[in-house]
Amino acid sequence: MVNKVILIGNLGRDPETKRFDNGSIVAKFSIATNESYKDKSGEWQNLTEWHNIVTWGASAERVERDYRKGMMVYVEGKLTTRKWQDDSGNDKYITEVKAAVLRKLERKEGGSGYGGNLPGAEDEFPPLAKKEVNEPQANSLESPQTQEAKAPETQTSVEDDLPF
Repeated sequence: MVNKVILIGNLGRDPETKRFDNGSIVAKFSIATNESYKDKSGEWQNLTEWHNIVTWGASAERVERDYRKGMMVYVEGKLTTRKWQDDSGNDKYITEVKAAVLRKLERKEGGSGYGGNLPGAEDEFPPLAKKEVNEPQANSLESPQTQEAKAPETQTSVEDDLPF
């Protein structure tokens, strides 16, 4: 199975970071991707999608230091979904991209295009399957202490129902 996301978009706001007592850091931000298409009447339409991004450790520190609203970035990672309960006891969900590779993209001089600086070896972070020693559960932004107090969720195995 594959869970891989690649996005190029603009930051919608400055990143938010949180540091935990154990020294770990998490950064969250959103990026917008844009798509243009012609509708049935032949008019051009623009569609903007917003994506929630989360990253941990060294990449979170770099995001905190270098990333700002409006910047164009390349993001590579995997989709994750978190569940929590609001104050009324209602289940809430959020889908995020857990970033493994992040790269700032810059405009080429004298042009409107971007490029020449897509991810390289210096942008790679440890594989998503490996966790930092002090990183809380990958699908949660709660403190490690809060996570330890919760009982682990169990998942049941379901046969693949794919047509191919």
